[in-house]
Amino acid sequence: MEHKEKVELFKTILKKLHQGESIESLKREFGEIISRLSPFEIPAIEQELLREGEITVRDIVKMCDLHVELFRGAVSGAAREIEKLPQGHPLRNLFEENKEILKDSEALSLLASTAFSVPEGEKRNEFLSRLKELLRQMRNIGFTHYTKEEMLVFPYLERRGITAVPSVLWSKHDEIRLKIKVVLDLYETSEDEERLRKESLELSRMVADMVFRENNILYSTLLVLLSEGEWAAVSQFEEEIGFYKIDVKREWQPSQKPLLPFEIDPKVDEETYRKMPEEVRRVVGTLTPDNYVVRKENDLEFENGFLNVEELETIFRTLPMDITFIDNNDRVRFFSHGQRIFHRAATVIGRPVQFCHPPRSVHIVNKILKSFKEGRKQVAEFWINLGGRLVHIRYFPVHGRNGEYIGTLELVQDVTDIKKLEGEKRLLDWKD
Repeated sequence: MEHKEKVELFKTILKKLHQGESIESLKREFGEIISRLSPFEIPAIEQELLREGEITVRDIVKMCDLHVELFRGAVSGAAREIEKLPQGHPLRNLFEENKEILKDSEALSLLASTAFSVPEGEKRNEFLSRLKELLRQMRNIGFTHYTKEEMLVFPYLERRGITAVPSVLWSKHDEIRLKIKVVLDLYETSEDEERLRKESLELSRMVADMVFRENNILYSTLLVLLSEGEWAAVSQFEEEIGFYKIDVKREWQPSQKPLLPFEIDPKVDEETYRKMPEEVRRVVGTLTPDNYVVRKENDLEFENGFLNVEELETIFRTLPMDITFIDNNDRVRFFSHGQRIFHRAATVIGRPVQFCHPPRSVHIVNKILKSFKEGRKQVAEFWINLGGRLVHIRYFPVHGRNGEYIGTLELVQDVTDIKKLEGEKRLLDWKD
């Protein structure tokens, strides 16, 4: 097909898009022809049409939808199996998010390639405005999509001794997070058009590359490795982190109880090993599963983990604040041996909290407790100067699983040095 014919083909597709024809219909009509084109030809043709005014900014997202559909065949067979999973399955959710991420990557490339090739004026401003808005949206890739993989999925791989794959992907995630921030800052501070264009195109390439790494390596591995119970556990927590530009339909209903990483058998059997991508098999065969036993004898079981009494007492002793708990009968039930500011002795255990305060302030204590019990207040806080130090005092109502009032927590902290903090100090800035 000659170049002129390809351009005319895209004009026809655009006309049909404007007329409201669906992506699926266009895929059936033109899919076979377009699939013969190089993936590099399509953006080039679209850029040509953009410069000629044949495509508006609004058309770009629609064209990217079509790209994802047309080049779906380029992904692995395992990735196609993922599309057969019910809506709402966590792996299907990640895969659907990647479609949106790939669309945004292509839109970024098109906008950046075109914005600086049109004359200054309203049209260029429109491209630049849309480009910056897209970059702001893409920040959420790190907050949602990448975070779900790092916090919910990677622990299952690491438990099985697969640590290299998560480590490499997490490093790439962080490179993309940083790149998005750098490019956004450049659009606010730099007038170097060539640098803006190059940095935007590089970001687009990085994001698209990550999509294909995940679809063809990570997700193919997860498909054969994680059990229904493991996915059920992931499903419990994914909504708290959030989703990237998808509306999740909860069609998938697991039949197995949720399994956390520490609860699984970490050994990878031979059949599962053979089904994994070659890139993963190369490292799995040489690694040892993590057989560490998390739950130990005499542990207390909490909603989010296990501690024995010694660990619990030591944690309270280490916290840089005083903690005191008053039960729903206004009696002191517990206090910590942390960084003590106000004197406490075991003689106060069981004492009415009103007797722990000077008589002149008891009426305020009662008002605070009454507001907590009635659900009118969620915090009461004060700060005082004590011996040249700034002390922050906070009271919080404590509620049970069903919302019932079960007591009040008092936190007392010396915030003198915290108040002096400026700028930022990151983990990588720590010096031994």
